[in-house]
Formats: sequence, C-alpha cells, structure tokens
Amino acid sequence: MNSREEYVEQEFEATQEELGASSLKSALEALILIQDDGITLLDLALHTGYPENKVSKVLEQLMRDYKESQRGFEIREVNGKWRFYTSSTCSNLIERYVKDGQNARLTQASLETLAVIAYRQPTTRARVGAIRGVNVDGVIRTLMARGLVQESGTELGSGALLLYTTDLFLERLGLSSLDDLPSIEQFLPDIASIEALTDTAVDIE
Repeated sequence: MNSREEYVEQEFEATQEELGASSLKSALEALILIQDDGITLLDLALHTGYPENKVSKVLEQLMRDYKESQRGFEIREVNGKWRFYTSSTCSNLIERYVKDGQNARLTQASLETLAVIAYRQPTTRARVGAIRGVNVDGVIRTLMARGLVQESGTELGSGALLLYTTDLFLERLGLSSLDDLPSIEQFLPDIASIEALTDTAVDIE
C-alpha cells in the first residue's frame, strides 16, 4: 500500500480550520469546480483530510440534493473522475442555445484559441492557456458547444484531456484534412533576427 492510500485510510476528520471550508460538502464542491479534467475520489480525500468512504457518502448526498432541488447542474463520476455537468433536465435549453450560437461569429479570442488547437493538436487546456497567456476554459467551452473542438483521450503522465478539432472545423474551412491547413512559418519570428538582437544586447551591456 502506498503512502497516499495509507493517509486516506486514517480514521480522522479534519477540523473546519484544517479543511479550509465551512463544511465537507462545500469543500468537495470547490475542489470539483476548479478541475478542468475532473478529480478522483482518492484526491478528494487527500485534499480534505477525510477518509474515502466518508467523501463518497457526501458525494452521493450532493447528487441527491441537486436532483431534489432541481438544479441546472449535477455531479457525476466518469472514468474514475468527478466533474460538474449540466442537468439532463436542461437538455432542450442547451440544444437551443448551441443552435443559436451557430449563427454568431466567433470572437477574436475564440479564433486565436482555435488556431492554437488546430496547429498544436493533440494538446491540453493548460498548454493552450500557456501559449495565449490567459485562462481559456470559457473559450474552449464555446468552441466545443459550436462543435469545432472536442476532447478525446488523455495525455500520458498528466492525465489531462486532449483537445482536437472536429470534422465540422474542416468542413467550415473547406479543408479535406489537417494537412491542408496553411503554413504558419511566415508568421513565426525570424530566428536569425532574434539571435542578432540578442548579440547586440549583450555587446551593449
């Protein structure tokens, strides 16, 4: 048994101060909310200081609470990870929203994010965000809602979901495959010029 498993199996519960939240329910909600790719039961137990069986019971209670109060969202475990999802009772609303969005033009931020994914795929949200220098979660959700981007598979090591463009993306651009994407070499920085500027800066110092 590894140290992570031994830690979780300890029979103790964190105090409110140790937990850093008003209750275990709120702590679990916060942890799940900030995860792009979901979070495992083990990690939820580790970060809250509660045993897995206790965390599992509270998650089940949260699921019931959301359903009974007819919330527009729910939590589910998919592929061993817990994530927030829109409620199935809102499917008609979401479908209408997505269809209406098809007629709206993409923003500059969406176009830039889409370009990064297209040329760097498969890639992750973290990598796209690092390239653009901003949080891209909202933009990626928009691109996925428009059917231009999809998540498929996970990255070896990190377990992060991988992003790809879709067939609809190719269709909208009039391309038969990703090989038909235009070259971006002309838009990349000239390495020789950068090296020359760097040498000049060193000489000045």
